[in-house]
Amino acid sequence: MITSYLKFLLRSGNAHSIHSPFLFELYTKVISPGKDQKPVYELIRQLRKAMLSNNDTIAVLDLGAGSRVNRSNIRKIKSIAKNAEKPEKFGRLFYRLIQHFQPKTILELGTSLGITTLYLAKAKPDSQVVSFEGCPETAKIAKENFVKAGSENISVILGNIDETLPAELKRLNSKIDFAYFDANHRYEPTMRYFETCLPYATGESLFIFDDIYWSEEMKKAWEDIKSHPEVTLTVDLFWIGLVFFRKTQAREHFVLRF
Repeated sequence: MITSYLKFLLRSGNAHSIHSPFLFELYTKVISPGKDQKPVYELIRQLRKAMLSNNDTIAVLDLGAGSRVNRSNIRKIKSIAKNAEKPEKFGRLFYRLIQHFQPKTILELGTSLGITTLYLAKAKPDSQVVSFEGCPETAKIAKENFVKAGSENISVILGNIDETLPAELKRLNSKIDFAYFDANHRYEPTMRYFETCLPYATGESLFIFDDIYWSEEMKKAWEDIKSHPEVTLTVDLFWIGLVFFRKTQAREHFVLRF
């Protein structure tokens, strides 16, 4: 991971390396606008703080690639909050992206404790946030956090995503405006989830893939997603990758600092 990051730093650029007017505006105003502060961030921060100090243990049902830190299925909630939840700066980024694009239907593959989910839901309270989770115990805690935060626009779909994702997409029967893929950090499931969601994407959709350098499998998945004929624009921020399907956009791939 360290070697990959050093290579990323050598390849990455900033606003001066962007030729696309669409991406230049997105990068300067949304992706890297400086530190933003909103009252809702403090609410989510306090919930995260509570999770980070929670010594209770739960039995984790891990259907993905697993944790690099803790191989046991009995884990403390504070350990999950520390190692599985995305850092705050990414939650704020997702919040800004949603406020910018105003998606109506938002998908999240991998609810965990629901901290990141709250950034998605709070950014547009009248949106429909559908979050998929395989572990009953973490989903239960996530739902408790949603109640504490007063977020009523979140639906948690519990079960194996291999089965629940196709079924729920068919039931929803709507386009996916925004999707965050953070469920299974292996090549085959990542590509399968991408292909399953692809028919529901439009020229205005944004797909975000987590941990694109997490393993050789994820690196390969990212490269194959970039080369897919439906994909026209990607943004590699190292920790996450942004994927667009804009038909009017020249096909380009950017590596940018965040």
